[in-house]
Amino acid sequence: MTTSLRWLGDHAMHLDQPHVTPYGSMVLGCYGGNISAGADKNEDAAILWHDTVGDWEAGVIVDAHHSAQSAVLILHVLADEEQTIRELLAQPVQVAFTALQNHLINVFSSPAFRAECATIRGEASCMMVVRKAHFVWWFAVGDCVSYVFHPTLARLGEYALNQRRFYEWIGHVNTFDLAVPCWSSGVRQLRPGRNVLVMITDGLLECGTRPFENPATLYYTFTWAAPTLTESINIALRRVHQEQGRDSATIIAWTYDTTAKK
Repeated sequence: MTTSLRWLGDHAMHLDQPHVTPYGSMVLGCYGGNISAGADKNEDAAILWHDTVGDWEAGVIVDAHHSAQSAVLILHVLADEEQTIRELLAQPVQVAFTALQNHLINVFSSPAFRAECATIRGEASCMMVVRKAHFVWWFAVGDCVSYVFHPTLARLGEYALNQRRFYEWIGHVNTFDLAVPCWSSGVRQLRPGRNVLVMITDGLLECGTRPFENPATLYYTFTWAAPTLTESINIALRRVHQEQGRDSATIIAWTYDTTAKK
C-alpha cells in the first residue's frame, strides 16, 4: 500500500513551536522560526510517500523564498504526478531510479510548467530522496541537503549525499529555462545494518552559532542523542529555536536496516 503526506508551511507555519509528525516508517519535522528573532512566515513544504508493498520510501522538501508560490506550484505538480511516480518506482530497482529521474526532468522542463513558473513570485530549492531495496537515489535543485548516517561511514567522515548548490532554483528564476539546466543527482548503496536517512532545508544550518553545519553534530543527534527519530528531530528543531533561528527549518528522516527481513 502506498500512502502519502503533504505539508505546506504557508498553511501550517509552526512559528516558535516545532511540530513533529510520524508517518509510517518516516518522520516529518517542521519549524517556522523564532518569532523574537523576526520569524513571521514559513515558505517550506514537504511530501512523504511510503510504500509497504513495493518496499520504497520517498521524501521531497522544498525551500521557497520571496513567497510560498513556488512551493505551492511544486507540491501541486508532484501531487499530479504521484500515480506515475508510483508506477515508475514499482519497477525493478535496476531501472526505477533512471526512469524516475528522466520523468522529473521532463516534467520540470515542459513548456507548460515553465510557463506557470514565469507567472509566480519567488523561487525554491527542491530535493527528492528515494530509498528502494538497498539503494538511495537523490535529485536536487538548490541548497537542500540530505544525509545517510551509518557508523562505518561516519568513521571516515562521510555524511552528506549531496553538496549545497547556491543560485539554483525552480520558479520565477528557473534553472530549467537555461540552455543547459543545472541540477544534481546520484545513487548510493546503503551500508549493512541500520542506515538513517535525513533531509533538511537550510534553516537547520543557518541559525545562531550554526551547530549543524558540522555534520558530525547532526550525526550524533540522529544516532546517539535519542532513542527515536521523533525525539531526534525534536532535539534538532528545539536547538534551532534556542539558537534564535529566524528561517524555517524542515526535516524528513527515516531508517532502513539492510539486514531486516522483508
